Formats: sequence, C-alpha cells, structure tokens
Amino acid sequence: MQMAPKADWNADVNGDASAQRNWGRSAQPDFVGGNELRLLRGGDELFPAQAAAIASARHEIWLATYIFHFDDAGAALAAQLAAAARRGLRVRVVVDGFGSRASLPWLRQQFEGSGVAMAVFRPIDRWYSWLQPGQLRRLHQKLCVVDGDHAFVGGINVIGDLVDLNHGATEQPRLDFAVALRGPLVLSVAQAARAVWTRAYLGADLGQELLALARSSEPRARLRRIWRGVRSPRSSTKAGRRGVQAGQDLTPGSDPVYAAFVLRDNLRRRRTIEHAYVAAIQSAQTRVDLMTPYFYPGHAFRKALRDAAKRGVRVRLLLQGKLDYRIAGMAAQALYAELLAYGVSIYEYMPAYLHAKICVVDESWATVGSSNIDPLSLLLNLEANVIVRDAEFARDVAAQFDAAAALSRQVDRHFQGGGVRGVLRRALVAWAAYVYLRVAGATGRY
Repeated sequence: MQMAPKADWNADVNGDASAQRNWGRSAQPDFVGGNELRLLRGGDELFPAQAAAIASARHEIWLATYIFHFDDAGAALAAQLAAAARRGLRVRVVVDGFGSRASLPWLRQQFEGSGVAMAVFRPIDRWYSWLQPGQLRRLHQKLCVVDGDHAFVGGINVIGDLVDLNHGATEQPRLDFAVALRGPLVLSVAQAARAVWTRAYLGADLGQELLALARSSEPRARLRRIWRGVRSPRSSTKAGRRGVQAGQDLTPGSDPVYAAFVLRDNLRRRRTIEHAYVAAIQSAQTRVDLMTPYFYPGHAFRKALRDAAKRGVRVRLLLQGKLDYRIAGMAAQALYAELLAYGVSIYEYMPAYLHAKICVVDESWATVGSSNIDPLSLLLNLEANVIVRDAEFARDVAAQFDAAAALSRQVDRHFQGGGVRGVLRRALVAWAAYVYLRVAGATGRY
C-alpha cells in the first residue's frame, strides 16, 4: 500500500512537462495574478469543500498531511479518496510518519484494493528509526490538489474540529484556517504535493530505485527524472506574474488576486517563510496581527516586531491560552516581558485549542498556512503558506483575528516575567531550543 505501481512511476515523477520547466531556484515570494481564494474556518468548512472537489474530479488527486486521524472526519475523507481511485483516478496520499503513526494500519486497510497509493514520510516503525538522520524534520504541510484546478492549503489536519489527539473530545471546536484556491497558483501547490510524495516514495523504496538506476540503459535520464520529482517548485509560476512588490498596495477587491505559494524545506528554501514574514513586518505602517499556537521566534523576527511597535505600528499577537503542550506555552511566555516592554499587545485564546497560523499586515498583506513561529516550523519541518496581496482577503483574515481576540485574555503590560525567575526561564528555553536544533542538524543563528 505504501508504493505506487511501477507502471505509474514515470507519470508520478515526471508530471506535466511544462510544469517541470517552472521549477526554479528563487526563494523569494513570487506573486502571480488571476487567482480566486476563499478563507475556510476549521474542518467544518474545509472538508465539505474538499469533498465536493474530489467528487467532481476527473484525473488526479494529491493529498499531503501531517495528521490523518481515524475519526469520522478521517474516515469520510479516506472513503472519498478510495472511491475516486476506484473510478480510475490517480490518487496519491502522503502522510507524516510521526503525526499519523497511530493511523497507519487503519489507513492501509481503508485504501486496500482501491488503487490509492499511499507513501509515508520518514516512517517510525522501529525504535531505531529515531537514530536515522533527519527524523526530527517532519512533514507538516497540509495540501490537497484536485485535477490541477482546485487546491487547499492551510493548517488544518485530517481530524475533526472537536477531537484532540492528546486530550480527547473537546466541547468547543479547534480554531484553525485554510484557503481554497483556484487559478495559476494551483500549479505550484500541485508541484509541491507531487515532490513531497515522491520524496516519501523514494525514502520507502530507495534501494529498489537505485538498483533500477544501476541497471538502466539510460541512467542519466532516469536520474534526471528522479531529481525532478524530488525538487520543490518555485514560489509560484511565471504565468500571470505582474511583479507585485512587498509593499505595493492593491485596490480593494481588485481582480486579479495576487498570491504567492511559499515553502520551507531543507534544500533551497530553508528560511523562505521566515524571511517573508520579517520583510512584511519591516514594511508595516499601520498594523501587524499575528495568530499562532506555537511562538518562539528568532532574533531577526523579534527585532522586526519590536521595531514595528516602536515606530507606532499596532502589533498584536494572539497565542494559545488553553495549552496543549506546556513546554510550548512556557517558551512563548519567556518572551512576553521583552515584547510587552516595546508596546506589543499579547492575547491568549481561551475558548478552545488554537491551531491557526494566520497574519495580516496593513490593509492588503495576509498569509495562511501550516508554519508556526517557532524553531520546528521555521528551521526544521516541511511547511507551506499562501501569501495574498489583496485588500478584500486581508479584511476577511483580519475579521477572524478580531473575533478571536474579542474572546481572548489580554496579557497585562505589567506581566511578571522579569527578574531572576524570568531570566532563568528564558535561559532554560533558549538552551533547550539550542540543543534540539543541534540534534536535528539545524545550523546558523536563530
């Protein structure tokens, strides 16, 4: 179940020839026009939209996710994917070996005999799997592409809004977001999903593939095909590009909508998402509204937030109030005193677990995606965000931020996080982050 049929290998790796030519080297957000985007809140909005796209699919479906859980939401999506494969569509699913490890036997059973080809990204099926290089670098992207026409990108895993893996059933739905996307940018999302599926496939079948390469009559051509499959795409395609600059404002509701698809990987785009955030914050003139569950940014990111607040920009952070991991809350709180001292406002979301990763800068810059603002997302995991330069979309994201902030607890500006105790807490968190990053193989200043 983990492998695609060998007859499909070339089609899976090669993809569309014109798409392959657009895979480039630029790590800068590359905005392309002519897109349609819709903000989706939670699985209650995402899953029906995905189901409708899958039901009308005619050719292929690609899905990448960190968690594919065996609850009602997961069972429904698994059944939809299996039904599509039985109709003759090419269906490729890749899940993370850690995030979905408890679901893997169930998933294989759901897809058995359907034609769905599932790959597992860095599986952890033996205790010594943890000793393999790179095991702390996980697939954290949440991508779905149907026929190269519909794409879904965001932070929502395949799990019900009222289910938490660590705490069980919850009374209130998890707060999370995704984007439904149509237009030229879908091609880049499809390339990314194909690339990560191929990397997982090769990881599971690398020995056979190297043997086939050695026996091939055209080893160089086969090697090029493999490399094209593993590479991630450019931030966006050249088609429809209009050269939108980071600080350029767009007319509210203007058509086309400019957007960029940005990745963080461990090849060419190690800090692309972080750099995009910092550049936007540095250019902010009126506001920065950032919502994330896990918050422990590096020096450059914190400086950008401090400098924005110092020059009069309203900077608001909305973080977890109901903690799912205590260490994550401790890491964020270690930075409260520093940021509050510069005029940054901090809110803690109380009604339910917060899993959203969104940001609005000024009136027309917004992003939705999978990347947290912590070392795991910014330096280790595979992540994917959509950045949108459109005033109407930014208003939609800002409205969601304001609604969540109204239900949150604002941290007092006299937060008792200083003194000796605060210094010791911050030192402990910094040391733990340093050790974790070094064990994971991350280098450079953070």
